[in-house]
Amino acid sequence: MTAAWQQQVSLKPYNTFGIDVRARYFTQAHDDEQARQALAEAAERQVPVLVIGGGSNLLLTRDIDALVLHMASRGRRLLSDDGERVVVEAEAGEPWHPFVQWTLAQGLSGLENLSLIPGTVGAAPMQNVGAYGVEIKDVFAGLTALDRETGELRDFTLQECAFGYRDSLFKRNPGRWLILRVRFALDRTLRAHLDYGPVRQRLTEQGVGQPTAQAISDAICSIRREKLPDPAELGNAGSFFKNPVVTVELADKIRSAYPTVVAYPQAGGQVKLAAGWLIEQAGWKGHRDGDAGVHRLQSLVLVNYGQASGAQMYALAQKIQADILERFGVELEMEPNLY
Repeated sequence: MTAAWQQQVSLKPYNTFGIDVRARYFTQAHDDEQARQALAEAAERQVPVLVIGGGSNLLLTRDIDALVLHMASRGRRLLSDDGERVVVEAEAGEPWHPFVQWTLAQGLSGLENLSLIPGTVGAAPMQNVGAYGVEIKDVFAGLTALDRETGELRDFTLQECAFGYRDSLFKRNPGRWLILRVRFALDRTLRAHLDYGPVRQRLTEQGVGQPTAQAISDAICSIRREKLPDPAELGNAGSFFKNPVVTVELADKIRSAYPTVVAYPQAGGQVKLAAGWLIEQAGWKGHRDGDAGVHRLQSLVLVNYGQASGAQMYALAQKIQADILERFGVELEMEPNLY
């Protein structure tokens, strides 16, 4: 059944910043056919299309003169199980964190480090979402996408997705592919990743000596709730800037002036710096311009205190970028997509 188009719909409920802009047209796709029909009708009317999921990776700075297609498909299933390795699949519109909890309830591990990340399953491969030492690419088993140019379905392998740091083929070609469902290869035996951030310390504090996947998830949820504001209470899109990768020479120069800089050596003679450390060092933590601000506990998170516009959030982000470039010679790149 074709989903009706609505006109002049507020997108405030559909983006985690809570920015109140309007979509010229709006519709939802609950299955493949509705997605196809929406795209076909938009092409016939010559109306551009913006596809959204949970809206956790968007900064909307203006009204959207387009059809906003909200992926609302649901469904999750076990595809194969050899007793150790299990492949699961979820529809693009499935909320991410409940899906992670569902896999843990099946006795599966692999996604526990990605607990409590906002957004949907379909959006996760776009950014190659990552947290606490694990990225989507580490557990990825394939996805099915609709080619918006030809209308054909295509299955993608890990290699074909060309995943990078917060990057993928799909992010680099934003108007080409519509992700419909994603598959993950998970394990019945836990292969714990505990050495990134304070995860191991939190488990020790909780008296957990031999952690289960669920215990790791619970620990990470508790850490994230302490550090990151709930978008339902304070508008935000999680980490706003990517951790920059710089040359060893630049990293050494920064370290000579700031010995406590947080830096991680990378392959190819580069160094990843902690964007949050740079921003905090520059004095932006807790800063506020009207209702646009930097979170008081986590300098990597920009927050909307209520009535900030997307343009005001973007102006604050640009101020931070300019300051970090001037102070450290480092260019910060935004994680959210800007519209």
